[in-house]
Order: sequence, then structure tokens, then C-alpha cells
Amino acid sequence: MPTEGELFALVDELLVGAPTLPPPAERARLREAAGATQADIARALQTTLKTVKNWEAGRSHPRPPRLQAYIRLLDGWAAKYPASEEPSEPEAPSGAAPGESERPVASVPAAAAPAAEPLAASRPGTVEEPETPAPTPPAPAPAAEVPSPLPAPTVRPVPSQVPAVQAPPVPAGRAATPTTTTPVPSAPSVPSVPAPVPAVAPVPAVAPAPSTLRRPAARKAAPAKPTAVDPRFPHGPLAVLDGDGTAYCVGGIVLECPATTIPELVDWTLGESGIGAPRLHRNGKDSDPLIALTAAAAVRFGLPERLEGFEARRSLRLPDDHPVVKQITRAKWKLTQRGFGPWARIYRPAKVGQRQCVQLAVLSWDALDPRAWGDAADLGPAELARTLGLYATRVLTPRGSTAVTGLELMTAMRPPTRAVRDNATGEWVQGHNPGSLGTRPVDPAPPEAPAEHPVAQGWKGGFLDEEAYQWVRDPKLLSDAECLLPWAVGIDINTAFLAAAARLTVGLGEPVRVERPAFDKKRPGSWLVDLSHVELDPRLPSPFTPSGERPEGPAWYTTATVAYAVELGYDVHPAEAYVREETGAYLDPWHDRLKDAYVVTMADLGVTKDLDEHAFLAAMERHKSLDPGLAAVLSAIKSTVKGGIGKLRERPQGRHYRDGERWPALERPTWRPDIRAAVIAKARVNMHRKMLNTAKATGQYPLAVLSDCVVYASTGPSPLDFLPRTEDGTPAPGTFRLGPGPGLAKHEGTQNMAWAVDLMEQGHNPARHIKGGDAVMDEGE
Repeated sequence: MPTEGELFALVDELLVGAPTLPPPAERARLREAAGATQADIARALQTTLKTVKNWEAGRSHPRPPRLQAYIRLLDGWAAKYPASEEPSEPEAPSGAAPGESERPVASVPAAAAPAAEPLAASRPGTVEEPETPAPTPPAPAPAAEVPSPLPAPTVRPVPSQVPAVQAPPVPAGRAATPTTTTPVPSAPSVPSVPAPVPAVAPVPAVAPAPSTLRRPAARKAAPAKPTAVDPRFPHGPLAVLDGDGTAYCVGGIVLECPATTIPELVDWTLGESGIGAPRLHRNGKDSDPLIALTAAAAVRFGLPERLEGFEARRSLRLPDDHPVVKQITRAKWKLTQRGFGPWARIYRPAKVGQRQCVQLAVLSWDALDPRAWGDAADLGPAELARTLGLYATRVLTPRGSTAVTGLELMTAMRPPTRAVRDNATGEWVQGHNPGSLGTRPVDPAPPEAPAEHPVAQGWKGGFLDEEAYQWVRDPKLLSDAECLLPWAVGIDINTAFLAAAARLTVGLGEPVRVERPAFDKKRPGSWLVDLSHVELDPRLPSPFTPSGERPEGPAWYTTATVAYAVELGYDVHPAEAYVREETGAYLDPWHDRLKDAYVVTMADLGVTKDLDEHAFLAAMERHKSLDPGLAAVLSAIKSTVKGGIGKLRERPQGRHYRDGERWPALERPTWRPDIRAAVIAKARVNMHRKMLNTAKATGQYPLAVLSDCVVYASTGPSPLDFLPRTEDGTPAPGTFRLGPGPGLAKHEGTQNMAWAVDLMEQGHNPARHIKGGDAVMDEGE
């Protein structure tokens, strides 16, 4: 217990006022005027050089007793070297920390009225989804969606060497707001230019909403150039929360979160944090804010650092009687039917103009699957916030696994409903959005369904087998010349499924059965046709089966596969078909966004489209080592493509399922195995077309194919040693071409030819191991 005299002395200090530092630029000027170095100051004050650099940059401030000593040193220099007549930075107002001033928060136009955004009833990747209130008719002018002003969060500069991340885009029709931002020092050399930092806009003279959480006063960072930011979400789409309550956001912004329980965290996130992201489509919904919890943060909120039974990651969840689950229930928040697992969604039924949902990702529970995110979970909080922020601004705020996010991106880019005017009442209501899959799930045709699906029970007519290649050439078909070549070289198609999704017409509605139809390559569907008569060189895989074996008799194929048989010059006479009358390029906007994300991230890693082939191969050798965070983003983008397509045919989960029962995924409009089959078939056909053209141009045939990787015998260890060229040295048309874009090829790996032949003779696939590992297990690579 302090004495009365000690307390009075402390009060006297407050009355006199704490000593203040000059602005950072003035600190550097005074030191340089005195001819001193930062190392000299570090030695005099018995601290580190990095600490002094942070003081002069304004990233941190000295504490007593060094604070008084540093101020005395600067005051002495100021007397000897007075400032010029040039204006200096304004001093911090009373009550702010040294060198800082009050930070304004997002301004909100008073006349703007938010549109209703009810919580979706069905979300990909969940076992069951929460109850959904009746949808509220959407507003016809979604650009005007702005909620009430946010209370001011505590903000401070991030203490790490992390480049800035681009702020979430502003929807069409929304004006950019001049702002102040937190500057962040540049990271080590990366061949990309940091995007603008998310900003914080001024707040109007309106009293902030009341809060049950106590917050310290807001603080301001150094000014930066204005940037376009949705004023509702000044701090970006997500934050990584550490155990000390520090929330690292994109763009180097750091917030102080006072919450100590999960319900308080949800309240803070929705009411004060300014975290979230605007919708990607004018008829869509804003992204729910994401809070990623470090292991220390999980413990802070009463969660176990790890969950027991971790080997069964898909079914992980807290028991219903766990104290944290009880806290959520008592606070009248809800969990989805998946419960509180690695990805927990906490919500209340949506009210008019207000969506109340927060996504939590518990990092120590393996929320970031290393097969998709690499070593991202091992990054520090600030660097992880930058990594997740890049993914969120280029793709979508993560909503679970990359597969779940890939599927939800389809809905975000093609919302199922839009605002339409009811002719009878004149009111705006929700109506079907043309080109989307709508709100009602559609059962597939029997041959398109997996065998356990209810519509497939009792079906004897065969099923679609449109899967990726897994083919190895018969070793007996290897020539002596091929066996004497020194190298086996593998090349891989960049995001082959993404390239196949481009401009792909798919069915949007229900299948219609047709007998003896005339084949029409413009009609998406499934066709029962006999392609066993198609004669191809046995050194090539058959384009009609994933095994590469010649088909035996009639079988079901997608439109892309049958159209390729016609392209090869063969007559086809379908005996039966299931076609769809309502069609469209449903995946086009999904493709375009992911393609842009992939190309931009590759460019950030130094792999640009203007590189020649030699420079491209060299850049690909080193691109993943330049920046671990960007490498994780690239891996996640590729997994989003592959996983999103896979989720279109999600199989039943759990050991207690019985064939013929419906499982939750079937209730999604995006459960569409026919669309998945169409994408995979087109990717396989594209691969065969390139192999066929290569054989015609050079007489070279593949040794093995695994999905989008093909292996050839080669005179040298590089793809340039065997890829076909024209007389002028350019890649032969219609063959494999090296480059960074989707559909182009890259070097997958090189091994000795003897190694490849040995694997082939043992019945193994060289394409699986050409890189030195297992391509199936290393699917994120």
C-alpha cells in the first residue's frame, strides 16, 4: 500500500504533465545536426540500435528512465541547433501518448440506409446450418448500405517489418473517403509493390453506440496518402488476435481488444472493431468479419490450446457442456450445427439492415490446413494477418477450409437472388438472379449421382466416370531410343481446373431425359454413347477414361468428352441423354477472380508474364523462398480452385451414414456433381489435346500422366529440351507452353530415365513422384 506522500507525488506529476517528445522527423533532424549516429544514442542510453531506430520512426516510444534521458538529450540539441522556419508536425494533444494524437474513426453518411441481409440458410462445408429467419426484401440500391457510426477502437502502429496489404474494395457507386492510416516499414526486397493501406475516416458529430466493454482512448498513426476504403470496415476484413489482446489487422493496423470472453469478443468485433469486407457482387452479402485466434488467445478466452482426438480433425468440436459454449448460449448467441470447432461461426438471426455473424478460426486447432496453407500457421501474428488479408482481398475472407471458401466464392460471385419489383404490390422483393443456381437444390440425374445418392438407388444404367488422369504407359511400348535417353522430365499445368472452368457452359436447372438425341456440343448434359470404336495410338492414354484405358461398350460421358470424340473425326450416336435446358457460364466470374488472384500473387513472387522461358524457369525455382506469406497465399489460391470444384460433389460424412439417406450437403444449390464432372472432363480433354499435338509435332509420347502433370523422356533435364518448337523457335501451336498463367505449364521435376522405367515396370506412376515426393499428398504444391 503506497503512503499518502507517495500518492501525492504521483498526482503532482500528473498535474505538471508528462514530458513530451518532439515528432519523429525532428528527432532524426536533431541527431543528424549534432553529427551523431543512432548507434551513439543506443550506447549512451544503454539500449539497442533497433530500439533507437523505432523511436526515430515513431514505431515505439522510450519509457522511464530512458524517456527523460532521451528528452534531455534532444532538448540540448534543440537549443544548439534550432529548427528552420519550415512547419513541423503538430504536437500531440493533451491526454495522448507521446508523439501521438487522437485517431478518428469511420465516418458514415447519415442518410445512408443499410439493406437487409438475412443469414444464409445453407453454407458449404457445414454438417447442418442454423435456423434462418424469413428473408427480408432487399433494397434496390445496395450501394447505399452503411450502418451507424463505429465507436473509436484503440489503434497503434504494428511493430513488425510487414508490407502493407491492399484494403478491401469499395462497391460500385461508393465514393472513396480521404483518411489517415498507419504506416508500416517495407519488408525485404520482394518483386512487387505494396498495395494501399486500409484507412480510417473521420467520424461525424454523433454519439457512439453504447458498449459494455471499456476501451482506452484511441490513438493516431502518422498520416499517409488517402485510399479508397469502405467506411463501414476501415480496418479490413479480418484480424489475428494474440493472447495480450493485440489484434493485428491488414495494412499494419493494430487494435487493442479488451474482450476476455468469447461473447465479449463477438460484441467488440461487430460493434467496435471496424472489421469486415464489402460484398463482391451488388446482389450479394458482405463478408462476415474473421478473427483468427493464436494459441495464447485461445487460452485467454478459456479454450483448450489443443483439442483431444486431434487425429479426427473434421469432427473436432467442443462438447456442448463446455464453459465457453455455455457462455455463448447465455449471451443469446448461436453456433451452427458444426458447433465450436477449428472454424466456429457465431451468430444471431439477422435483423433488418444488420447482419450479426462472426467467424472464428482457432489456429492451434489446425484451422489453417498445412496442405492448403503450408507453414502459414507458424507465422507471427502480424505476418499472418498480412497473409490472410492478401487472400481475403484477392479471393474472399476465409470461411473455413479453402474448399469451403472456394465453394462460397461461387455464390458470392453469382448470388442466387436479386431485388425485383413486385408488379402487384410495387414493393421490392427477392427474386431469382439470372445466371445463378438459385436458392433451391436440384437433384442430379441418376448417372451423375454417386452410388449412395437417393436417386441412384436401384439404378442399373451405369455412372459418369469423369475423373482426372491416372495413367502409366505399358513399359512394353517403350522404344529402345526412349530408354536410352538420360532424363525423365515432368511438366505441370498451372491450375488446370481453373483453366477448364473458363467460358464453360454448364446446366443451371434440372436434368431432362431424352431418348435417341442428336448430339449437340452446345447442350451441357450427360450422354450415353459408345466410344469404344475410337482408334488412338496406344502410346497415348484414351481421352475417354481416367485410367487411360480404351472404353468397352457404351458409357456415360459429359458434353466435353463426347465433343472431343467428334473433334477427332468420329461419329457419335447417343442412345440416351440427360440434358439441361437452362444453361450459362456459371463459373466465369469465379474463374476471373481466382485467375486474377493467382496471376497477381505470382507476379508478387517475381513470376511475371513478360519473362522469357529461361527467365520463367529460373523465377519458378526461387519464387516460393522469396516471401513465406505470399507463398502461403499462392498455395491457398490453388487449393481454393481444386477444393471448390471438389465440393460440388461432397460425399456424406460420418460412419453412421446408410446408402439412400440424404446428407446435409445435398440441400445446397451448389451441390452439383454434373458441373464438377464438366470441369474435370474439359481439363482431361485439354491435356489429351496437347499430348496429341505434341506427338504429331515431334513423335514424342508421354511416359505417365497424373491429373495435370505429364512426364516425358528427354535429352536434357529441362522442359526446353523436349517441348516442340516451330522453325522460328517459338512453341508449336496447340502444344504445351511454359508460362505463369492458368492453363500454361511449369517444370514439375526431373529424374533419371532409369528411375522412371523402374517405377513403370513396378506398376507405379512416375508423375506422382517426379518432384521427389508424393504429388497426391503434396496437393498444395
